[in-house]
Amino acid sequence: MKLSRRQARFPQARGLALVAIMASLAGCGLPRSGPSPSELIESSIQKSGDAYVVLVDNRVAKATAPVPAPAFPSQFVHAPVIAPDRIRVGDTLALTVFESVDIGLLAGADTNAAALQAIQVDGDGFIFVPYAGRILAAGKTPEELRRIITEKLADVSPDPQVLVNRTAGDGATVSVAGGVGKQGVYPIERPNRTLTAMLATAGGVSVPPEVARITILRGRQRGQVWFEDVYEHPEFDVALRNGDRILVERDTRSFTALGATVAQRRIPFEKQTLTAVEAIAQVGGLATNLANPKGVFILRNEPAGTARAVVGSNDLTNPQRVVYVLDLTQPTGIFLAREFMIRDGDTVYVSEAPYVSLMKALSIVSGSLAPLNSAQNLGQ
Repeated sequence: MKLSRRQARFPQARGLALVAIMASLAGCGLPRSGPSPSELIESSIQKSGDAYVVLVDNRVAKATAPVPAPAFPSQFVHAPVIAPDRIRVGDTLALTVFESVDIGLLAGADTNAAALQAIQVDGDGFIFVPYAGRILAAGKTPEELRRIITEKLADVSPDPQVLVNRTAGDGATVSVAGGVGKQGVYPIERPNRTLTAMLATAGGVSVPPEVARITILRGRQRGQVWFEDVYEHPEFDVALRNGDRILVERDTRSFTALGATVAQRRIPFEKQTLTAVEAIAQVGGLATNLANPKGVFILRNEPAGTARAVVGSNDLTNPQRVVYVLDLTQPTGIFLAREFMIRDGDTVYVSEAPYVSLMKALSIVSGSLAPLNSAQNLGQ
């Protein structure tokens, strides 16, 4: 069948339209989730940009691996355990006095024992006991105070027997707040003179142990450790002091996942240390139909010391923007990703595979050619 002149010209016009549309798309850009690998490289300092672009290898992984672990100051670690039996200003005492007579000075007619409750140690460290007078209690153990009171009462009552029970007061307490079973103010007593014992007294840690941080505030000093490290390093089970404030909180570190990953959002750390492989897995992995495994980038503001080691320049004195590049298609790529550590505030960006742009362009073009197909049908 012989085509008309109009029909013969239509394929040629269709090809010209295709070229025009592709050119238009190239000029305006296609929708995408972020820059391409070539654009990131072009923005490097090596290319007159504002960030160093560094390919991750064994040297880079080792240079960026050290992470200073939080720890208590030496004053906390080396402080001896206090003797909780020493009576302090503000403590409350309970006395029980037994008298060996039918009608004693303190005991009632129907009993030979007198209970003196809620005797508070005053600001000068003294207590008052009837028939014994004003007695210095602060700085003494309950046993020492018992002997003193017994001797005082022996002058006015035959063979008195005295029991002294000490209850910690304002001068021997610790406050526990945050992620514990029961927040509150707790006395320092013999069973809970150390950090772990006091946490147990407060009902234990209620946040996941692997991301729990313990902070102790002591006057103007402050120390922080991981909860798990308290058990791995016995020296972190520090002795407590009057007025200590213990705060238990969940780790607040996070990183941001962008680009061709299954999830794109801010992601909290799930453990103390997090590798690049674990970070990618935490967001569901790479998007199979979109991701370019050659272009996995970690964007970070690196401290000057680490930047000098990574870049190999001793002239850097300020924090530097560094873009680390992981190529997961290389034989060692996955191993390097397992060794490269993610930091708080990092951005993990996975670029799109090159064919994705082509597919987007073809999709747009095929949609744009639909009217041309309709015109061709009408012309036949």
